[in-house]
Amino acid sequence: MDPLLEGGAAIQGRDYTLIIDNSNDMQISNFSTDRKPWDLMQDSVIRLATECEKLDLDGLTVYLFSDCFKRYDQITSTDLAQIFLENQPSGKTNLADALKDAIDNYFERRALKIAKPNGETILVVTAGEIEEPERVKQIIICASKNLRQDEELGISLIQVGDKPEVTKFFKLLDDQLQTVGAKFDICNTVTIADMENMDLCDVLINAIFG
Repeated sequence: MDPLLEGGAAIQGRDYTLIIDNSNDMQISNFSTDRKPWDLMQDSVIRLATECEKLDLDGLTVYLFSDCFKRYDQITSTDLAQIFLENQPSGKTNLADALKDAIDNYFERRALKIAKPNGETILVVTAGEIEEPERVKQIIICASKNLRQDEELGISLIQVGDKPEVTKFFKLLDDQLQTVGAKFDICNTVTIADMENMDLCDVLINAIFG
């Protein structure tokens, strides 16, 4: 499916941000495949970035996060392959700082009237048990309260591997966010394994409406 032709207006006119786990957990081999999550996710994420860049012509924003985060602006899928080559996983799974920076950046651009008209999609890729999960949850709840409409900001949580504690936390964010104070349900979850059998446009659409 060509997202420009068949993805619908909802996934166009948006900015796309990738937040990728670069912690030590990405080095721990998956028992079912005997492959490290860092290696397992690269082809799928580059394919996803290739679809995103068709929709976000001024380039993607990419974060790598561990103890701290690195941010790369105006990135193409080709650049992303090089970023993967230049970085090796280490440290803790500190998603909160990267996620907050990405969300703050969106609201800053919205205030300056330079954000895309349909908002932003943030795609988080992780294998590890998140540090400070309560802080991550509160960052998302706070963001939801600043939105003008449900579809303005979509966060897709992409799990690499099958750690049950990660699945449980993501399920909470996906299914129960409004019951704990969020204005809108802005989170959707998917696994890297599921993505192999999905049209990537569906992944992007589900990030907004899922």
